[in-house]
Amino acid sequence: MTALDDQISTAGAAQTPDPATPPARLVADRVSLGYGERVVVSELSVRVPDDQVTVIVGPNACGKSTLLRGMARLLRPTGGAVLLDGEAIHRQSTRHVARTLGLLPQNPVAPEGVTVVDLVGRGRHPHQGAFRRWSQEDESAVAEALELTGTGELADRVVDELSGGQRQRVWIAMALAQGTDLLLLDEPTTYLDVAHQIEMLDLLADLNRDRGTTVVMVLHDLNLSARYADHLVAMKSGEIVAEGAPADVVTEETVHAVFGLGNRVITDPVSHTPLVVPVGRHHSQAHEGTPG
Repeated sequence: MTALDDQISTAGAAQTPDPATPPARLVADRVSLGYGERVVVSELSVRVPDDQVTVIVGPNACGKSTLLRGMARLLRPTGGAVLLDGEAIHRQSTRHVARTLGLLPQNPVAPEGVTVVDLVGRGRHPHQGAFRRWSQEDESAVAEALELTGTGELADRVVDELSGGQRQRVWIAMALAQGTDLLLLDEPTTYLDVAHQIEMLDLLADLNRDRGTTVVMVLHDLNLSARYADHLVAMKSGEIVAEGAPADVVTEETVHAVFGLGNRVITDPVSHTPLVVPVGRHHSQAHEGTPG
């Protein structure tokens, strides 16, 4: 057994269920992550509440995507462990993880010449065994994913020929076709105009409320994060600064501490969630007392 395996075993054993703690199938336990010699996340612990929408926010290069990659088994921890259903995720088979957890990474690349329907169909691969052929269940899952994302009319198009927003919706369709109970998305609204951003976030909220899908996503828009998240995680410099309900996390003091941004927090007149109003240099004199 290697030193890292010892750390994983220790991390897994440290997870003692607490009756007062909400259940969490996906847990980062004192996890450290990085690239080569560069450490990005160090001894970070976070529980993803089951059946909720969790959004990770923070400034650029703070470790948001690195944490998500670690939780999705794309990046092996250098310390601690990511636990899926109580077991270190890197000790579980690739097929088992893929049947349990779906992922939309940043900037995915489609095989050259692949059509939309073929790419979305690849989301069904984890369900294909050595002797199991394409089924009506697979066909229905792909058709539903295309319909939910509004990409049905693009089914026969080559992915490389689509606009950035269209491609993003196709990749989300592939993740949905995978049919998992856990869905991790890294900046799923990238390349989407504001109308399609709302449409996509509404879709993810529907999946959570109607099917109980646990959703974890990295977003840059703090106000949309506050509007759609049940659980908000604010990161800075590889550490968690605050986490909890949006009303508890999105305060003027926390926004300034995380982003270094003068701001006012008011109530969103539509969703009644916190709404951050930035205060820039050209307007700061009109708002004396803004944090920072």
